[in-house]
Amino acid sequence: MTMRTFSFIDASNLFYGGEKSLGWKIDYQKLLKYLKDKYQISKAFYFGGVEIYDFKYNYLDNNTVPIDKLEKYLVDLINQKGYKLNEAELLLISRHLQKTRFYLNLKKFGYELKLKPVKLYEQEDGTTKRKANCDVEMAFYLMKEKDNFDRVIILSGDGDFLPVLKYLRELGKEIIILARGPRTAKEIRQFASSNFRDFEYLKYRLQMEEK
Repeated sequence: MTMRTFSFIDASNLFYGGEKSLGWKIDYQKLLKYLKDKYQISKAFYFGGVEIYDFKYNYLDNNTVPIDKLEKYLVDLINQKGYKLNEAELLLISRHLQKTRFYLNLKKFGYELKLKPVKLYEQEDGTTKRKANCDVEMAFYLMKEKDNFDRVIILSGDGDFLPVLKYLRELGKEIIILARGPRTAKEIRQFASSNFRDFEYLKYRLQMEEK
């Protein structure tokens, strides 16, 4: 009998800080192929944040930002209002459009996207911080999908997931942590023990080739 295996990717923990933090660029098509070949996953959930500007998004009706509609909205925004924007604003929107197209590629590759809008938070010093923490969403989907998998590959080293991971193990689920060693909480490494895999060692398998 085949072991049903899902993977859950916490983008903010694994990849934020981006290539500068990681030191190399990930080829997400290779990553998905690796997860399928190595662990025979049938689903890959990807949790991340996305800038939506004034795009109308209803939290009550949607579980994820509709990325294809967002892309169209940003293209229209640049085409219709681009001339009113200064160079810095236009550059920022163009970068966010690029990120939206990155997500569209992930969807095309076969990832199941769970995206939430980035929000602005005022800090005590008067500055604002952008944030889209998806921990609750990922924990929710781990529980929602628990009857559909026997084994789960967690691409995150965030210690906040420990309670749900402990519970899943109590239910008899096998848990493998695939995370960046320096960014993995000590309690997660202790929990995973021999089922911990350091993402850093996959560089030569998953690195995007320079064009």
